[in-house]
Amino acid sequence: MTDLTLMTMAPRPAGVLPSLTLLSYRVRVLPMEAASIVKLPENTILFLDARDDLANAKTLCNLIHASGLAVPVIPVVTEGGFAAINLQWGVADVVVSNASPAEVEGRLRLVSERCRSVPSASRTTHNTSDNEESGRIRSGDLVVDTNGYTTTLNGEPVNLAYKEFELLKYLVQHPHRVFTRAQLLQEVWGYDYYGGTRTVDVHVRRLRAKLGGEYEHLIGTVRNVGYRFDPPEDGASNGDDDVQGSDDAGEENNCADGDA
Repeated sequence: MTDLTLMTMAPRPAGVLPSLTLLSYRVRVLPMEAASIVKLPENTILFLDARDDLANAKTLCNLIHASGLAVPVIPVVTEGGFAAINLQWGVADVVVSNASPAEVEGRLRLVSERCRSVPSASRTTHNTSDNEESGRIRSGDLVVDTNGYTTTLNGEPVNLAYKEFELLKYLVQHPHRVFTRAQLLQEVWGYDYYGGTRTVDVHVRRLRAKLGGEYEHLIGTVRNVGYRFDPPEDGASNGDDDVQGSDDAGEENNCADGDA
């Protein structure tokens, strides 16, 4: 069965697209905010509640694309809002909130078939899959040896502490994928570390400093969401996704053994 997700701030999610309640689908409901993007499964179709705030809905569409998730998005709009949808939204389809069950079913079927016929760009691993078999992950000038716990950049070794290496390794293994601080804390540290999510900010700052000014952009910041690895071959600029202060404010914390 097709996996469906509805992102909305409506107190009654069932009222966003009533026809869905008449179809035999189980629908996951998430708040309509940037932090929900990292909770989206890779194989879902997302209905985005754009009835009342088209600008916010468009921003979320852009963030979803920036996160590297190839999730097909279907905005739910009013009759008046339908005219605002264009190619810049990057959506798979659009549906009005009072669409009939037959129309919703038909749009879901078409989106599902298109997704099956087009390979997902987010699943393309460039030349990393073969390298991972030997424990070496190469991305441009950066080489991470997961067996030898070494990192080289442009042929020169990068002296990383253990947790800095683990953080870089995890991000490199998931290019373009955005992770919240809480997710990185769990995946890299493995438990609710005493330093809290600010510990992640501290290690990202240290990691960027050791990569150097020319390569610090490899660790990208997605506004109001978290961090991601930007492979150099896909462009050296993070564009509007970079945070110039708000997300990194208050990074410094009392983390005396932060590399433990």
